[in-house]
Amino acid sequence: MDAVWLRLATLLAVLLHIAGSPSGMPYSSTREQRSKPMEGSKKPHIVVILADDLGWNDVSFHGSNQIPTPNIDALAYNGVILNSHYVPALCTPSRSALMTGKYPIHLGMQHSVILEPEPRGLPLKEKLMPEYLRDAGYKTHAIGKWHLGYHRVAYTPTYRGFDSHFGYWNGLQDYYSHEVAATFDSYRGFDMRRNMTVARDTAGKYSTDLFTDEAVRLIETHNPDDPMFMYLSHLAPHTGNQDNPFQAPDEEVAKFTHIVDPERRIYAAMVSKLDQSVGEVVAALRRREMLENSIILFMSDNGAPTYGIHSNRGSNYPMRGIKDSPWEGGVRGVAAIWSPLIDATNRVSNQLMYMTDWLPTLYAAAGLDVAALGNIDGVNMWPALRSNKPSPRSEVVVNIDDVANYAAIRMGDFKYIIGATSSGLEWYGESGKPEIEAISETLANYDPDLVMKSRSGVALTGVITARQVEEVKKMRENHMEGAQMTVTILTALKIHSLRSEAVLNCNVKEENKIACNPLESPCLFNIKEDPCEMVNLAKTRPLILATLEEALMRHRVTVIPASNVDSDPKADPKNWQGIWVNWNEPIPMKFSSTDSEEPKRISGPAIALIAVLLGLTTVGVIVLFTVKFKKNSCTESHPEHGTFQQIPGEGNDNGNNSAVLESTEVLPNPKSIQSFKEFASLKDLARNID
Repeated sequence: MDAVWLRLATLLAVLLHIAGSPSGMPYSSTREQRSKPMEGSKKPHIVVILADDLGWNDVSFHGSNQIPTPNIDALAYNGVILNSHYVPALCTPSRSALMTGKYPIHLGMQHSVILEPEPRGLPLKEKLMPEYLRDAGYKTHAIGKWHLGYHRVAYTPTYRGFDSHFGYWNGLQDYYSHEVAATFDSYRGFDMRRNMTVARDTAGKYSTDLFTDEAVRLIETHNPDDPMFMYLSHLAPHTGNQDNPFQAPDEEVAKFTHIVDPERRIYAAMVSKLDQSVGEVVAALRRREMLENSIILFMSDNGAPTYGIHSNRGSNYPMRGIKDSPWEGGVRGVAAIWSPLIDATNRVSNQLMYMTDWLPTLYAAAGLDVAALGNIDGVNMWPALRSNKPSPRSEVVVNIDDVANYAAIRMGDFKYIIGATSSGLEWYGESGKPEIEAISETLANYDPDLVMKSRSGVALTGVITARQVEEVKKMRENHMEGAQMTVTILTALKIHSLRSEAVLNCNVKEENKIACNPLESPCLFNIKEDPCEMVNLAKTRPLILATLEEALMRHRVTVIPASNVDSDPKADPKNWQGIWVNWNEPIPMKFSSTDSEEPKRISGPAIALIAVLLGLTTVGVIVLFTVKFKKNSCTESHPEHGTFQQIPGEGNDNGNNSAVLESTEVLPNPKSIQSFKEFASLKDLARNID
C-alpha cells in the first residue's frame, strides 16, 4: 500500500506543477530556454489595434503631410492598405459588428451608442470573437475602451471571452484623471479597471501611454508558444470629456506648430501618440519573436467628428460627411493589415469589406472552420486578402436606423442613401496640402525615411530581411541563384507609389455636380467614380436605384428594433463613492475598492487537475475498501483467488491453526495498466483543455 500511495503522491505533485505554471506548462521567457512549440503554436498571434474617431485624412499614408504617422504607415506599406473598408458610423455599433460578425441591425445596436447611465449592452446570447478564439486555444486580452455595456457584470470584457482587461467600460474618459462625465446627464465618476478591480493608481497618467505599456507588458510576459489575441482599443484620438476635450503632453503638441487651429494641433499630438503606440507594440512583438507569426490589423471604428458633439477636429477629407452619418466620411474607415502570412503585400486594396468580416476572416486565418461561427453577416475575406483575389462581398448594409430615420446601402459600385442625414451633408476637414489651403511654411515634405526608420519600420524590415535570407539560402541549395525573391523590402520609391495610389481624388468639376437632399428623395452615387458623393444619379439611373431600393427592403424585414432605453439615475457615480459601477447588480460596489477580490475563475489546467484529483481520490477509496474487505474475508477465500490459508502445522512454530498468511499485494488488472499509461499525457490534456 505504501508503494501505491507513493505513486499517487508523485502524480499529484506533477499535476500541481503543471496547473501552477502559465498555460499549464513551465517555460522560460528567454529565447534559449524556450520550450519546444506545441502543435497549436502554428496558429498566428492576432493583434487588433482600434483607433477611436480617427479621420480618413489623419494618417499620412492617405496623402496629408499635416500629421506624420510613420509607424502606422510602415505597417500599411509593408502590408495591405484597405481603401474600401466600411464600418458602422458610431462607436458601439462598430464594436458590436466587430465582436459578433453581425450587422448592428441584427443586434438591436443600430441607433446611437450606449450612454453612460444606460442599462443595456451587447446581447448576452451572442458569442463574441474572444470566446471563439479562446475556445481554439488563444490567450485573449482586451486593453482600453469597451463600450458594449457594463450595468451588469455579465456584460463586461472578462465575462465575454477575455482572459484580462485593462481599461474603461464607457465610451470616453479624461486622458489623465480617467473620470467620465455623462454625455447628457450631470453624472461624473472614475472609470479605469484592471479586470474588475478599480485602478486608482492610474490617475495622472496619460491614457494612451497606459494602454501601450499594458500591451507591451502582456507581450513581454506571454508564452510565445501559445497563440495570443490582443484587442488594443485606444481612446485616441477621441476627445476627453466635453469640459476638456483636447488633451496631449506639451512636448507632443510642440511638434505641430505648423497647424494653425489650436484644437487640431492638440488633436495631431493625440494621433502622434497613437502612432507611437503602434510602433511600441510592433517592436515588442519583434523582440519576443512573435512578429514572425502575427497578424496585425490597424483600423478606425468610424470617421472623425469634425464638428458637433465630441468633435475632435479630425478630417475625413476629401470625403463627404462625418461620424454619425451614412456618408463616406462617416463609414469608410482607415484600415491596414500586415502579416507574413499574406502573400500579396505592398499594395492598395479596393476589395469591398465591412467590419463584420473580421470575425470570419481572422478565424479562417487561424486555420479554424468558419462554419463553426454559425449564421453571421460577415464574409471570410482571408483568401482574397492573402492572394489578392476578388472580394466575395458584393454589398454592405451601411445602416437602417428607424429612430434617426435614415437608411443606406452599397451594392457593387453604387450607394443609395435616404432620410435624415443632416449631421454630414457637407465636405469637412483640412486637406493637409499647402497648395489647397493656407498652412504654415514649417510644414515639412513627406519623408519616407521616417517611415523606414520608425519603430514599426525597423521591426518589419528585420522580419522581411530574415525571410529574404531564407529564400536566398534555398535558391543556392536549388541552384537558382539570381531568381527573383517573393518577399520584397520597402523602398522610398515604393512608398511614394503606394501613397499616391492610396489617395482619394474627387475628380468632379463644379459644373458636373448634381446636388441631392435625401430627406426629399433618395440619392444614388457611383462610389468607384465619385468617392466624394458629388454627383447624384437617382434621376439618370432609375433601374439601379430600384435595384438598391429592393435590396434595402430585403434587409429591412430582418431588422431587430433598436435596444436603446432611458438613462437610469441609479447609475450616478455619486451613489457609489464616485465610481462607475455595475449598478444593476445586487452588490454594485463588490469590485469597487482597489483591494477587492475578483471572482476566481477556474482555468482549464485547474479543471483538469480537479477532475484527476477526484478520480484519484475515488480510486484510492476503492483500493482501500477492497484491501480492507479482503483482510476481513480472507479466512473464507479459496487459494486460487489470491489469498490462502496456511496448512496447520506447516511453517508455524506454535502450531496455531488460526494463523493465516495473506498475500497483501494486489496485482493490477491489464486494463488498469493501460489507464495509468493514459495519465502520462495528463500534462497535454490540461493544456488542451485551457
